[in-house]
Amino acid sequence: MPTLDAATEAVQAQTPVDGEPCVLIKLGEVVLKGKNRELFERRLADNVRAATRGIARVDVIRRHGVFIVRTKDATVERVDALAERITDVMGIVWAHRAWRVGKDVESVERAALELMAGRTGSFAVRTKRRDKRFPLISTELDRRVGGLINDTYGLPVKLKGPDHTLSIEIDRDEAFVFSGGLPGQGGLPVGMSGRGLVLMSGGIDSPVAAYRMMRRGLRVDYLHFSGMPFTGPESIYKAYALVRELDKFQGGSRLFVVPFGKAQQQIKSSGADKLAVIAQRRLMLKTGEVLAHRLGGGTLITGDALGQVSSQTLTNITALDDAVELPILRPLIGMDKIEIMDQARRIRTLSISELPDEDCCTLLAPRRAETRAKIDDLRQIEKRLDVAELADQLAESVQEHRPVYGDS
Repeated sequence: MPTLDAATEAVQAQTPVDGEPCVLIKLGEVVLKGKNRELFERRLADNVRAATRGIARVDVIRRHGVFIVRTKDATVERVDALAERITDVMGIVWAHRAWRVGKDVESVERAALELMAGRTGSFAVRTKRRDKRFPLISTELDRRVGGLINDTYGLPVKLKGPDHTLSIEIDRDEAFVFSGGLPGQGGLPVGMSGRGLVLMSGGIDSPVAAYRMMRRGLRVDYLHFSGMPFTGPESIYKAYALVRELDKFQGGSRLFVVPFGKAQQQIKSSGADKLAVIAQRRLMLKTGEVLAHRLGGGTLITGDALGQVSSQTLTNITALDDAVELPILRPLIGMDKIEIMDQARRIRTLSISELPDEDCCTLLAPRRAETRAKIDDLRQIEKRLDVAELADQLAESVQEHRPVYGDS
């Protein structure tokens, strides 16, 4: 048996001329869409092209249950970068960095040896034939390739719980050989479920709410209420940084910022007292509704979780729903804070949310907030303020920003 270094050099020397590094994408929920599946797959393919535009121009080839992503003059390094970026695209379960080789046993064997060179520990070979015309059945190819790897490198075969799994997939025109993969986000392609507007604070919850709705296929815009002119711009900087990080999941994100301080002062002067927090949140929702209609949005999204703070009791949530006609989606409603923080950490927004700033929601807030707000009392306050006109004015005052993922 040759030494490991000698075997590695031999494999590298015989790298197949028809081998091409590419990304093999596995779809999840999309494959269950029946007659509408083609629409979902087309949107997903468009989203993959858009997400990878900054790395390379790619071709996305749709096959049954998988996508093949190829690029001209592909290198291993470029394909690695493409795979990493593709994992942020909603609707994808796995992204495999694979070798695309000829649809014959010899090409598969050469690619398998190359991939397993230099590895230690046990291994198993798993073959899937999407093209049943291939002359060897899956178990026969498993045994043949596994025997070759064992003879060449001396690695032990272990069918249950191996250290490495070598995957072979036989497709219509070619074969794919790969080991391991990068987990994706799952869910549905962004844009398949319509458009919504996220009320984006600088806190932990609303970015997670936005992520969860994008994962359900909703394209989102963001609305941030700043305490200016009574606070500094720090909360705007945080909102911008959060939207820029979240932009990796959809691209083309828009952040709208409303200076809300004077409106809060009007609410406090109206005698709202303990109802001030709920009154200002109703005004935020009304302003969001006006803006959502202008943007073509069909829903508002908040980071409310039942019972988390005083404004999120069941009675107060009901009072907030009464403020607008658009549906309000609350994807975090049944989650606790630890669960929300874990998800924020995974999508890399937690560290941004924990940066210090002056939150407009605490500006001019009463010492004690009402936990059982009465809708009639809130409507009386809004009548004194002419809230419909105020919401229109606030929506007119928005400043638009376009944070782009990857921009410094």
